[in-house]
Amino acid sequence: MDLYITPAVELARMLRSRELSARELLAAFLDRIERINPEINAIVTLAPEQALAAAAKADEAAAGGEGLGPLHGLPMAIKDLAETAGLRTTFGSPVFAANVPERDAAYVANLRRAGAIIVGKTNTPEFGAGSQTFNPIFGATRNPYDRTLTPGGSSGGAAAAVTAGLLPFADGSDLAASVRNPAAFCNLVGLRTTPGLVPDDPFNPLSVIGPIARTPADAALLLAGLSGQDAGLPLSRPDRPADFLGLRPAGLRGLRIAWTPDLGDLAVESEVTAVLDRARTALEGLGCEVVPAAPELSDADEVFQVLRAQLMAALGPLLESSRDQMKQTLVWNIEKGLALTGADVAAALTRRAEIFQRMRAFLRPEENGFDVLALPTVQVTPFSADVEWVQEINGVPQATYIDWIRSCSRITVTAHPAISVPAGFTSAGLPVGLQLVGPYGSDVRLLEIAQAFTDATGHAAIRPSLP
Repeated sequence: MDLYITPAVELARMLRSRELSARELLAAFLDRIERINPEINAIVTLAPEQALAAAAKADEAAAGGEGLGPLHGLPMAIKDLAETAGLRTTFGSPVFAANVPERDAAYVANLRRAGAIIVGKTNTPEFGAGSQTFNPIFGATRNPYDRTLTPGGSSGGAAAAVTAGLLPFADGSDLAASVRNPAAFCNLVGLRTTPGLVPDDPFNPLSVIGPIARTPADAALLLAGLSGQDAGLPLSRPDRPADFLGLRPAGLRGLRIAWTPDLGDLAVESEVTAVLDRARTALEGLGCEVVPAAPELSDADEVFQVLRAQLMAALGPLLESSRDQMKQTLVWNIEKGLALTGADVAAALTRRAEIFQRMRAFLRPEENGFDVLALPTVQVTPFSADVEWVQEINGVPQATYIDWIRSCSRITVTAHPAISVPAGFTSAGLPVGLQLVGPYGSDVRLLEIAQAFTDATGHAAIRPSLP
């Protein structure tokens, strides 16, 4: 059995039944990392000794009949934006190249309690800024489907590692598109969770943590380990982690889907549109009612730019001490944040509340709304790993390094959960993702719908050509 392509839910079953030990599984993945990671540069800090010690303790716990967490013995590498106790965390920045935190981020602590074995860190752009994964410390991560192309970002290291079989699944963080974009570029499932489902920022719902996996069932298993209420994080939700275990596909017949190829005004590459047209046909064949419709979200662009810049302003002190070590797009975004007025932020917060209510009303099937909104995850196909950001789509200029991902960032502003699922491949064999947006708090339901779609289409089973 090739353990590196075995579904995470099956690996979890084998570990719990002791058909497989945590040390055996870790050895298989460490061997895979040694052979494949140099080609794609997905895992940038590796801690095999720490991982082996944790795996040995996991096996002792299993042998002793102790209660086992849902992620017992499953290896993981954490995105290099999250603090990991005793394990280097650089945030993709030369300023923090030697940083070794003393504590875990809240969700990393959840993962350890759930039994995950932390083997290292996955690559990310500098401070997670941009949907292309490269930084001055570790260089660029490559897409396993074509090593000349980017896997997207900012969770590009996580997505590339899962696609290449270096990890069974991985965590990502999503502010603009950073779970959904790399999932789409790497033919994976990536869920932008409802704010608070996974404990993270204590007061900001713009950025969330979510799972990246090969299947919705694997993503749900990881979410059982990521989630959990935290008294120190007031936005954390009281969802029970057990709610995500044993995911079953939803029945799709009669599902009412609002379908938009462009949210009304976005430029989208023709190859993306062609693949998604086939996905629409597949949904109709599965009994869904697919209706051309979209909520009005064009005003979300300015809201997103302002609220993102507000977050970036927190990095302002680094401009004085380390400007020459920071990429120009990041400097631009920090300066944009520092230039904001109180009135700018207040207006954006007011408008965000209006946009949330607009989307909430749109996704209310009991009031003639829709069960799901379907749209492109990414407006373009994977591009060169040597290009920092997409500057035009179909001849339409993209003014900033985050304009080309508005099919995701507009959804971010609504605060609704969204999942990217494998939708098919272009004529050149590049993956395309379909984004499904559900009602607030409907994370489990979205995963169930995604499981039904992936089961029916089979796109998620198509792996890249690697040794």
